[in-house]
Amino acid sequence: MIISKSRLALGLACVFFAAQAAALDRIVIITNTTDQHVEELYGSNDGTTSWQEDLLGDYTLAPGESIEVDFDDGTNYCIFDFLVVMRSGEQFKREDVNVCKVGELEIE
Repeated sequence: MIISKSRLALGLACVFFAAQAAALDRIVIITNTTDQHVEELYGSNDGTTSWQEDLLGDYTLAPGESIEVDFDDGTNYCIFDFLVVMRSGEQFKREDVNVCKVGELEIE
């Protein structure tokens, strides 16, 4: 089978763009691995100075439950900070998470 140079270049370009798009996937599965309910969960990109909206809304994240979040907010940021508020009122921060590379995140 003979493949022309232009057809090969087109095929390689498609593979490159598909790989590039996959590398910028900002979908993260967040799992509560604690023994408490998570009442609030915030994720804000590194370019903001305040926490954005609560990702859970009116829901809570029970122990062992997961939520899938798409962090593609149109800003092209990959680095996000997280704030977790537990039912007990305890708060935990996790900073500088690269959501373009991390597919899963555990609340510990």
